[in-house]
Amino acid sequence: MPLDLDLDAVDQRVLGALLEKQRTVPATYPMTLNALRSACNQTSSRDPVTDYDEPMLQERLKDLKERGLVRIVWADRGPRTLKYHQLLDEKLPLDEAERALLTVLLLRGPQAPGELRTRTERLHAFADRGEVEQVLRRMAAGAAPLVHELPRRPGQHDARWVHLLGPVEDDHAAGPAPTGVDREGVLAEGSAARDAKVRATYDAVATAYADRLAAELDRKPFDRWLLERLAALAEGRPVVDVGTGPGHVAAYLAAAGADASGVDLSPGMVEEARRRFPDLRFSVGDLTGLLRPPAASGWGAITAWYALVHLAGSEVAPAIGSLARVLAPGGWLALALHAGAEVHHADELMGEPVDVDFVLHDPEAVVAAMRAAGLVDVEWYLRGPLDGEVETDRVYVLGRHP
Repeated sequence: MPLDLDLDAVDQRVLGALLEKQRTVPATYPMTLNALRSACNQTSSRDPVTDYDEPMLQERLKDLKERGLVRIVWADRGPRTLKYHQLLDEKLPLDEAERALLTVLLLRGPQAPGELRTRTERLHAFADRGEVEQVLRRMAAGAAPLVHELPRRPGQHDARWVHLLGPVEDDHAAGPAPTGVDREGVLAEGSAARDAKVRATYDAVATAYADRLAAELDRKPFDRWLLERLAALAEGRPVVDVGTGPGHVAAYLAAAGADASGVDLSPGMVEEARRRFPDLRFSVGDLTGLLRPPAASGWGAITAWYALVHLAGSEVAPAIGSLARVLAPGGWLALALHAGAEVHHADELMGEPVDVDFVLHDPEAVVAAMRAAGLVDVEWYLRGPLDGEVETDRVYVLGRHP
């Protein structure tokens, strides 16, 4: 252990919370005992969730002070109140990136590089997952390593890393593979490389994909009900289906009375859509760069039927925000996604060799992203797979631009 710290679980949580809040809420740092207790016990960004009381924390802070890891100070204004300041980063030679990674490892236990990149955003901006791995390997080198890479286990998408400041309980040390997932692994080679794989995949399978999906809405009553509802809610304003694939969702919207068009990243898919539905408008484009319709203040409705399935977890909220910005006042955004905590890799699709990942997303995170984008009247629905569908739950989320 570096410097013989041998921090137990409570020490780790206390010092991790102090390190985090020193960066994220500097105006209220150092921390009072009550604020520190709330930070230790908060139900988000912590694993496991704890319920420490103040007497226990006081005893632990006294011990950490005696070990030179915490300093007790007085508030410089108002009532004389004891506050607590961590000294761990004075004991360890940490730069900003290393400090951010160590903070999150103290608070959340073993994690994969992609998870760490997402969870350190408020502490340090890593350019990509590769930079996280580079810093971790630097921290693991030398006579007094600070972190260690755990062996990858069957069923894990990526290897996880753990700090070495004290024993860390790992619920997944044995037994079944963990239920957590590294949704950032799809960006291991960067977003441009991921997009190129997605484009190549759908170009290769465009005709077979279109043949298979041409009549899929016939056996999906909920999808039909929701699409018909959106066509009505658009109130005659333009509607666009992003990630439109072979165009069948846009065609259904048009049949329901909407002024519908479609956009897709794959030129092959757009060619199929134009061939099958020549009366509709289809164009090649990225959903994150969607523009407002010509001669209109915004879209009356935007549908994205499984269009986010190749995005990393950290990309979902920005993508939703981009779509929300080009809605007309009163316009609606509707998403259909695969729900879950998995990333599926495919090396074959529709009989063609491919190299692409499919990401299952957390419904609550998607709903939160819709609200964070300023959408109101948000509602969501969850259904299981129908006969013949991939065995995943589906989540549908819609919200209105104020």
